[in-house]
Amino acid sequence: QVELVESGGGSAQPRGSLSLSCAASGTIFRIVAMAWYRQAPGKERELVASVNAGGGIEYADSVKGRFTISKSNGMNMVYLQMNSLKPEDTAVYYCNSRAYTTPFKWDDYWGQGTQVTVSS
Repeated sequence: QVELVESGGGSAQPRGSLSLSCAASGTIFRIVAMAWYRQAPGKERELVASVNAGGGIEYADSVKGRFTISKSNGMNMVYLQMNSLKPEDTAVYYCNSRAYTTPFKWDDYWGQGTQVTVSS
């Protein structure tokens, strides 16, 4: 089992900045990728940014140039730096990890979510 614990988030004004962190622990054989998703009220959960073990990074078009995802060398930590925040970034942000717990078994794991609110 893999546990993801998020920290950071909170409230910011438009054009402000916030940062999120996520720590993975548990029975981890290998982490393939880590990502941040978000879900706004009344909307579906959407991918914000992802990073794989090889360093490949993807961003949602809505956050390109404003958000930066990064990881620790061991892939047990992932970060999201959010700059130039907009009210539409308001959502619950979830950390996601695709990890092998044995050499043959992988699954997707989720954190509990952290609220980000952007408002003047």
